[in-house]
Amino acid sequence: MNADALIEIEELRVGFPTSDGGFEHAVDGATLAIGAGERVGLVGESGSGKSVTALACLGLVPEPGRITGGSVRFAGADISMMPAAKLNRLRGGEIGIVLQEAAEALNPVFTVGFQVTEAVAVHRRLRHRDARQAALSLLSDASLEAPEEIARAYPHQLSGGQAQRVMMALALAGRPRLLIADEPTSALDLLTQAQVIELLDRLVEESGMGLLLISHDLEVVEGVVDRVAVMLDGRIVEEGATKAVFSSPRHPYTRMLLASALGRQSELPDEQRNHVKS
Repeated sequence: MNADALIEIEELRVGFPTSDGGFEHAVDGATLAIGAGERVGLVGESGSGKSVTALACLGLVPEPGRITGGSVRFAGADISMMPAAKLNRLRGGEIGIVLQEAAEALNPVFTVGFQVTEAVAVHRRLRHRDARQAALSLLSDASLEAPEEIARAYPHQLSGGQAQRVMMALALAGRPRLLIADEPTSALDLLTQAQVIELLDRLVEESGMGLLLISHDLEVVEGVVDRVAVMLDGRIVEEGATKAVFSSPRHPYTRMLLASALGRQSELPDEQRNHVKS
């Protein structure tokens, strides 16, 4: 184990049962460590295993899937061995998560203010009045104008950008040491994407927490993280400093991703260039 790691994913395998009694592995031997205050990007195409890896970090692999091998350790403790009470404190307390499709992740029957206040009260153990004030501060910190008005709103009354900012406020309610942002700009227009990424960058900088930014958008990742890991078929196939990976990718799959995202088709061999165009 890496003594400097805040979270360490080691040879992680996450499988889902198949009709023949076996498992199809969405994550198949992934290894990745993130230190305190470090910013790491996890990139790859849809279906590469990124989001399942994120859920495994919180012990939230959707049933009937399960971890079939390897481990996830947070601050030295294996999450698969944690009792339920400790695991619940980890979720939102030690590790915050911003999910894609924020509007769907919020509870539609409760106001924004109620949801953020409850999260603060649980993780910080504050009285309701103090938790309410802290919730309004979080909404303000998340660059939401008129936080009192937003607090009274229901999720369906929010724009996509507002819902994503509320998710960030919720993720920070417990003052986590690690934030996992899973496709935080998906389904947003370009201007709102830029605003959300700028906000994410500022919040991480001000808090000093670690960040795992999961995205298929390499341009977004390039501007935020210090180190990047590339995932293919549930495995990390390349990892390194962001500038090094983006300027001199070693793995053919990384080169293909960069060619597709950043217009580098001319740098590819003919067979890979044709695959990108298709």
